[in-house]
Amino acid sequence: MTGATLENLVLSCLIAVELPPWFSTMSLALESDTDVDLRGINNGSSVPMICFREGSPPIPDVYNTSLTGLVSEYISNGSFVASRSLQNSEKCYPMQKNIRLRVTNEQITPGTWFFGLFNGIGPVRTQSKMINRGSGYSFSGNITVEGCTTPTMWGQFCNQTVNVLSCSESYNLTATGLENGSFKGMNNNAVACRNANGIVCHEEGPDIYSLDVMGMVKEISIAVTNLTLNGTNPSNMAGNFSLMCYARHGAVPLKSVYDFSIDISKASLVINFPKAGRWYITVQAVDNSNTSEMGQGHSFKTCYLLVWQVNRCPLERGGLNCTFETHNLQTVVRKDSSVPFESNYIPRTQEPSNEFPLEPFLSNYSTGGNDDGVWTYFLLDVPYGATGGNIHIHLSADSKIKYELYARYGGLPSLSNWDYFYTNSTSNSNGSMFFKLYDSSEETISFYMLYARGGTWSLGLRQLNPADSSGKTDISLSLERCPQKCSSHGSCQSSLDTSRLLLYSYCVCDRNHGGFDCSVELVSHRGHIKQSIFLIASNAAAILPAYWALRNKAFAEWVLYTSSGISSALYHSCDVGTWCVLSFRVLQRTIHTIIAIVTALLAETGPTRSKNIGYVIGLGTLGLLVGWALEFFARRRTFSLSPDFHLNLLARWEIIKEWFRSVIKTLIKRFRWGFVIAGFAALAMAAVSWKMESTQSYWIWHSLWHISIYSSSFLFLCSKANTTTCERDGPLDGNYELTRQNSFNRDEQRIER
Repeated sequence: MTGATLENLVLSCLIAVELPPWFSTMSLALESDTDVDLRGINNGSSVPMICFREGSPPIPDVYNTSLTGLVSEYISNGSFVASRSLQNSEKCYPMQKNIRLRVTNEQITPGTWFFGLFNGIGPVRTQSKMINRGSGYSFSGNITVEGCTTPTMWGQFCNQTVNVLSCSESYNLTATGLENGSFKGMNNNAVACRNANGIVCHEEGPDIYSLDVMGMVKEISIAVTNLTLNGTNPSNMAGNFSLMCYARHGAVPLKSVYDFSIDISKASLVINFPKAGRWYITVQAVDNSNTSEMGQGHSFKTCYLLVWQVNRCPLERGGLNCTFETHNLQTVVRKDSSVPFESNYIPRTQEPSNEFPLEPFLSNYSTGGNDDGVWTYFLLDVPYGATGGNIHIHLSADSKIKYELYARYGGLPSLSNWDYFYTNSTSNSNGSMFFKLYDSSEETISFYMLYARGGTWSLGLRQLNPADSSGKTDISLSLERCPQKCSSHGSCQSSLDTSRLLLYSYCVCDRNHGGFDCSVELVSHRGHIKQSIFLIASNAAAILPAYWALRNKAFAEWVLYTSSGISSALYHSCDVGTWCVLSFRVLQRTIHTIIAIVTALLAETGPTRSKNIGYVIGLGTLGLLVGWALEFFARRRTFSLSPDFHLNLLARWEIIKEWFRSVIKTLIKRFRWGFVIAGFAALAMAAVSWKMESTQSYWIWHSLWHISIYSSSFLFLCSKANTTTCERDGPLDGNYELTRQNSFNRDEQRIER
């Protein structure tokens, strides 16, 4: 990763890191020229931050409360802890001057991790502005991924062996504890697995196993049989012995980090609705008498046979009892969409449409259920190339909606296991950074799951009153590029990551709106009129220097000030959205091209940076001083030292003092110093206005800058005294006096005659 710069609030940087299944560690080194003080954080709109998320890009500013998801501590290795819930993987941390991270495969899971760098967040980040004000920072970094040479090795040092269990549908489950219980009498498709090495014995360290779960599975059960401790039954040790079993999705579980755990010597570990993918199991013997692992200062030898069963429901069935309807939806690409890769999800028996009736696909109430109620599941696949899209769920009914909705990635949802949910207007996932609720009435529900991960998503509908079959409800499931089509206040833009063939979409809002979906009104109609008047009409101050130049026949200066005022007025007229003489992009490119001709060297580091404006002002001031000096010495070119100049110090000092007095006298007569002082005061006001500009107050301070900068130019022009007057005040020429005297004498002589 090379260096980059975030110069204003609009810009952000997205870094994607692909971690293969055999990776061991990921190291990230990031250096920047900013360092946030944790004690001064009170507004997320001005806080440089770094956010990370697994599977899809982060969006930290979904809500007006910009501090949602911002952790008030610096990012560290401990910030990366895998979790079953997507909500816990959306975190943002303040930027630091130096960030050094080294996370292992025991902390995070393989896959695609996204790091987003934001120079402040909030609704103004997506507002369209040709000029943006705000502090910027630059950064550079390096990311290194290390991996194990073989997929059966694990750990940050690749020193742990993972045993892959063999599976067979004909394996006998008798005497394992899995042949009865919840599986008895059900029409299940069960696959039994066991350790290929049979009974294993160990004295030190845990045993690690892996299992690949394909598709939507109802249940995984894990048990041990033929358990012995030092050749005897462990029940003889009373309650001092435990054989702990830890399960974790995507990574090897630890005693402190796991998804499920149980003392497997006493009961089987049952995982309901496990997520698809690779599961890791760790079996560890524990001596409860001193809460230490067996083998640490002890001579215990534990032997057991590990078995497990993957239980899945028949086709188009789901739930713990396999009695609920499960529908695999087909993807229908929208042909009339203005943006690419938008699609609808409908049942395979339905004609292509934007929505379909819900009641014909609901589970039958007569099939019975359990305490969780009656469920209906819909499965939809999001292409991995469309990871930057949004899942839109919309329900409309002719009466009160009688359903709760639960969504989950990679597995079936339940009341205790979901990623996003909606039960009513007050109980839902609206606090999540990637869940946006738009409509929540008794007859209509509409929400988005933002930047949905590529893979299989399941939507579970729980019927509140299964016996009530009255009413009609239509449901719409779709994958859209931008939420709410940017609320009709912006355009949906897309960016293609060619290295991964991923398409990310985002909204670019108009001048008056902002937010990730352009739904936040930043400038009201009255405010728009006010800003237009200030930013456009303030350029009328250019009339003052232009009038002076025309009156004094300085046509070059007149063209300069007139064209400057007119072009600035046209520029800001388009910037605030009043009227554009050219298109937005063409006008911006034209103005920047003209400026780049003058400041070509500065444009390389950013033509709109405040620092570069200071450079331009400094160069202009230097040029003005040089011009004054050249003009002064040109008029004083006849000045020379006396031919009687000698090395006498006193005489030389008198000559220097006389020269300085002459220079000061010339300067005093050359300028009207009241105008000079007023000009510098106006210039100082322009500098203050420029410094005070921000994204929120840009319109007022930049208007004052227009008035101040043109007024200072006018005052400086008026400060120049009339040259004829200055010359008339000087000494008369000696030859002229002599001519008058001679003429006068000749006249007297004529009179006398």
